Amino acid sequence: MPQMSPMWWLILMLMFNLLYLMMNTILYFNYKIMNKDSIKINKNKMNWKW
Repeated sequence: MPQMSPMWWLILMLMFNLLYLMMNTILYFNYKIMNKDSIKINKNKMNWKW
């Protein structure tokens, strides 16, 4: 049934966009959290006592 094809492509495109946005949001917040943790770790690690 070729008349079903546009619906299928629309669903595929919407799913792709949804997954893309979700991945970007997760990576963004993950990077923010990782940065905060790395700053704390760096402050502790760089505390040299000569």
